[in-house]
This record gives sequence, structure tokens and C-alpha cells, in this order.
Amino acid sequence: MLVEPFRIAVPEEALVDLRERLVRVRLPDEIPGSGWTYGSSLAYIRELVEYWRDRYDWRAAERSLNRFPHFRARVGDLRIHFIHRRGVGPRPIPLLITHGWPGSIAEFAEIIDPLSDPAGHGADPHDAFDVIVPSMPGYGFSDRPNMPGLDPERIAAIWAELMTGLGYERFGAQGGDWGAMVTTYLGARHPARLIGIHLNMVIAFRDETQPRSEDDLTEQERTEVAEARRFVKDETGYQRIQGTKPQTLAYALNDSPTGLAAWIVEKFRTWSDCGGDVERRFTKDQLLTNVMIYWLTETANSSCRLYYEALHAGKLAPRGLRVDVPTGCAIFPGEMVKPPRRWAERAYNVQRWTRMPSGGHFAAMEEPRALVEDVRAFFRPLRQA
Repeated sequence: MLVEPFRIAVPEEALVDLRERLVRVRLPDEIPGSGWTYGSSLAYIRELVEYWRDRYDWRAAERSLNRFPHFRARVGDLRIHFIHRRGVGPRPIPLLITHGWPGSIAEFAEIIDPLSDPAGHGADPHDAFDVIVPSMPGYGFSDRPNMPGLDPERIAAIWAELMTGLGYERFGAQGGDWGAMVTTYLGARHPARLIGIHLNMVIAFRDETQPRSEDDLTEQERTEVAEARRFVKDETGYQRIQGTKPQTLAYALNDSPTGLAAWIVEKFRTWSDCGGDVERRFTKDQLLTNVMIYWLTETANSSCRLYYEALHAGKLAPRGLRVDVPTGCAIFPGEMVKPPRRWAERAYNVQRWTRMPSGGHFAAMEEPRALVEDVRAFFRPLRQA
């Protein structure tokens, strides 16, 4: 596998075009006082667009992202982009971290260095990792698939091949959102390769062979199961659109930066532990840098298409899988789904189950220190495996 250095370098004309589009923005109407009830708030999106147009600095974000070592390698028919930060410590173990939608490699900006160089961040050098953070196919700086059928299980196979090409026979894996599903498939389909997996979003289901009763759940678990049901009822319209007609949606998202930002930022607000104030957890710069990765690479369509591929392959959620490799689960209170531990234990070999005091779906951005420490603690006893 040929690995080539890569540097993010966006042509200036792309930034000029973006600003012109932001100047010409045509905002929709809104029912007075409705706020975020119907979707992204008009007042907030207007404020965000003005900031994006007049104050946001992509070149600064580009320099910040380029402080990491970036590469691209051809795996099968696709060029895969990834960050590869070598660990600083006696025996770093490789750790593959996978993002989801609507995230990107930018999610992990605050955890890559602490994981790879713990001593440089006040921790034990024996906890060092070689950190590998790829852009999923169809996302960011990886190639966009031009054939149907690239679902999470196939992405897991690509990741296994990538890690072989990088010289790693065995490795750890971590992920949330789609990253949790890809990581689950790694554990289930490539167990000999995995030291362990760590998830910050756990998808597990009730044992359907048993009577449908919640008498065996604690009060907190019953509340969380009810919250997950409400999420499925009220917050999964995006899944149906992206899982059935992503191409139709793509014309709007690929043509309008404002539309793309509104589509993505609403999820950062809804899925995070922000109490309704998205900037309690994320700065405008963080939100826009993530949006920019989609905009500049024109991957709104190819990223959303993963929902179609997964839905039509019956892999929108990893039902029926058993992961026997050691599994760590970080349960953040603002996460959209939080299954009872006993449900997770039917699907995973759960070795660590941590209930976090705060944080949500975007754990690496919301609570980077807590996530880093949980990953370190989980893999610590597995390092000699």
C-alpha cells in the first residue's frame, strides 16, 4: 500500500466563491417566536452566516488541522485520507478512531495529542497510542465512492486493510455515531485483529425472545429507554431522508452553504449536552470548521448516502452481531441512545462501563478530557494482550 503525505490546501477561489454565496444568502421565513421548534433557528443561522462571512478564518483552521501529520493511501478503489500521529512512550499501541455524520476529523482535534503523547499532557507515558484518524469514504478528504453498496461493514473491512498497510497486525478501535457501528463491525468481523474496542455511542436492543416488560429495568434505565423512543419518534426524519432520497437533498446542501450549515448545526445543538444553547458546547469556529470540511470537499451528498447504503443493506443499526473482543462503553448523558448495560452485554463483551457526568453525542469535542481518560483506562489492562 502506497502511503503519501497530504496537506490540506484549499484554493483561494473556493473561499471567494463561498463568501459570494454568503453575501447573496436568501433566508427563509419563520413563525415568530418559534426558535428551534421547526428546525434551525432563523435568528441563530443569520448570526452564524454573518460571522462566517465577516469573521471566520478558514486559513487559521487549515493551519490548525495541518499541525497533525496527514496522509492518503489507496485502499482498494478508494484513496483514504487519515491523520497518523505516532505515540510518544515506551510501547504505544495503535488506536483507530472513526467519526460519524455530521462529524469529521475536526471532532478529534483536542484528543489526538493527549492520546499520542500523554506525558506531554501530564499523564503516564505508558498510556501512549499511535493515533490513526481516517476520513470515512465519502467524507472530507477521502474519495467519494462511485459505486453503490459501501455500508458500515464494508468500511470496517477497508479499515482492516488500511491498518495492515500501515504495518499494524493488531490494534484498538474507538468510535461514536457511524464510527461506533464501523468499530462494532471491526470487532465482530475481524476479532483476531482487535485488542479491544471503545464506544462512546452504544446501540443495543432488548432481547426480543423475552416478554416485553420493563420491570427488570431501574428507574434511570426506564427513563433512558423512553428518551430513546422519543428520539426515534421526533428526531430521525433526517435518517429517513438521507436513507431514502439523499440525491434530492444533495442539490440544496451542495449548492447552499447556509443550507448545509443549518442542516448540520441543528444536529450539534439537538444531540449535544448544551441545554438548548449550542455555543455552550461549541464555538462558532468549531461548528464552521466542521461544516467547511463538508462544503469545500463537496461531500454532503456522498456522506449522506451512507444512510441509504446502510438502510438498504439492513445495517442502519448493528442487530444480530456479537462482539467477543473486550469492549469499553462511555455513556454520556446527552447521548441520543443509552441502552441498559444488560442489553449491551448481550451484544458486546463489556469490560468497562462508565457513566459520564456530562457531555453528549460529540464526546471528543464536548468532554475531551473525560473521553481521553476513559480510553486510557480501558486499554491499560489490554496492552499486554
